[in-house]
Amino acid sequence: MRTPVGRLRVIAFIEGVSYLLLLLVAMPLKYLAGMPGAVKTVGWIHGALFMLYLLSVAEVTVRRRWPFTLSLVALAASLIPLGTFALDPRLRREEQAERAQ
Repeated sequence: MRTPVGRLRVIAFIEGVSYLLLLLVAMPLKYLAGMPGAVKTVGWIHGALFMLYLLSVAEVTVRRRWPFTLSLVALAASLIPLGTFALDPRLRREEQAERAQ
């Protein structure tokens, strides 16, 4: 959490977990068990984390001077289930390079 990329990694992980909870827990509860409150609550939390993720990607893009294509990949990863987890090895390498400087 001390570096922009480190913060992005943490936020990406939490955002990815919230996305999976929304898709695999809250939505089935809504449509199979008639409990729409789960989607409202988890959806709100996920939405807030998604916004935090977008801000974090923007911060890393500016501070680390990421290429536009890498920023787009990071943004696309947040839209695909498990995408933020697939992006993590790249972010880990980026974080190690950031610490080395």
